[in-house]
Amino acid sequence: MQPTHYFQCFTKTGQSIFPKVSELPKEIINQLNLDNSYLSEDAKAYDLSWQAIQSGYIGNASRYKEFVTLPVQDNYRFLRKNFHFAWVFFVLLFRIITFNNPFKEISAWLKTRSVKRQEVSDQIIIYEDWESFESQLIQAKPLVSIVIPTLNRYEYLKSVLKDLEAQDYSNFEVIVVDQSDDFNENFYSEFDLSFQIINQKERALWLARNTAIKASRGEFIALSEDDVRIDSNWISMHLKCLDFFNAKISAGVFYPEGQQIPKSRSFFTVASQFATGNAMLYKNVFKEVGLFDRQFERQRMGDGEFGMRVYLEDIKSISNPFASCIDIKAGTGGLREMGSWDAFRPSTFFAPRPIPSVLYFFRRYFGNTPSRLALLRIVPISIFPYQFKKNKPLLLLGSIISILILPLVVFQVCKSWYLSSKKIKDGPLIDPLV
Repeated sequence: MQPTHYFQCFTKTGQSIFPKVSELPKEIINQLNLDNSYLSEDAKAYDLSWQAIQSGYIGNASRYKEFVTLPVQDNYRFLRKNFHFAWVFFVLLFRIITFNNPFKEISAWLKTRSVKRQEVSDQIIIYEDWESFESQLIQAKPLVSIVIPTLNRYEYLKSVLKDLEAQDYSNFEVIVVDQSDDFNENFYSEFDLSFQIINQKERALWLARNTAIKASRGEFIALSEDDVRIDSNWISMHLKCLDFFNAKISAGVFYPEGQQIPKSRSFFTVASQFATGNAMLYKNVFKEVGLFDRQFERQRMGDGEFGMRVYLEDIKSISNPFASCIDIKAGTGGLREMGSWDAFRPSTFFAPRPIPSVLYFFRRYFGNTPSRLALLRIVPISIFPYQFKKNKPLLLLGSIISILILPLVVFQVCKSWYLSSKKIKDGPLIDPLV
């Protein structure tokens, strides 16, 4: 279903992300639901392991290093439990047209038709010691370097800097890499903050972040943006998370202005993504995996690629709902002026679909076949604009329209594939942190 997801990969230590059920603590097992309707005992165990990760298990149990092939019926049962029925039907059609036995596929699909989709997040794992935890890391007061790139957004930047002035943790510096057309150094004089202001002439987001990280003095790097709003305990909640879980990365949660934190992101879990708009990590992580890849300049998914390197190195990264931020989604400035704001929807008819950096990331880490499978999944739902992505009727309509405009879509995809091949040939542009 998600052939280019981090969790598809084994880390460089040869382990998956999924814990062996036989080694999970009893208190964790007791919070999971054993499904005896699977045909295979292995399927029952894998289902529990999946539940553990999805429900927020963060522990030291040994993890699977290999998986056995399961009965087709068990696979459809798992799909129906965890994905929308439309995607289950998509899998059925795909497996039939790729020459799997149609009788076995349809039979398994029919036999599991009564299985209802379940929300694993309905039964999350609670870390009861979190509230009472006294962080020794916070008490040690290490210096935190907050990195904010900005481009033509002084009005939005003003708000987030005011939020930083109100932080309950005081030992931090703010490094702003300002790429604005009318650079205004006096703008920063009205804030009571310890600044490093870097006026970068080149419009380049990943260069900006790399430059700031190199200039930072802190033991910790906090990554933020110029169009977000943060709570007064944002820094301390990131530090507390790192300390509580003995992790190297605290990956904060975004939610749109006027809304709530999504239910699926409202509890601690192993982070399944990395977003540079809200994260804190030890600076040494950049020494382990390198800085951001500049192959993503003016394009998308540079943070996803960095997160992939972190995942492969088996570095613990925690999705932290207590260090959330409001995503204002400024209508001007930033990446909208610098390049493509949307990874999957081209700005013109003859622009590549998806943005070439997306396929560069997919192909580099997952190979060509999973990347083609990912295209089958993402291209049809990219027909309509971003703001309609959660409108199911329009997504269905988009799938129909994608068939009608198939020649154009094929051209766009081929163009993206070609341009990503050039990126792969040139190789990553990742500087080390020395």
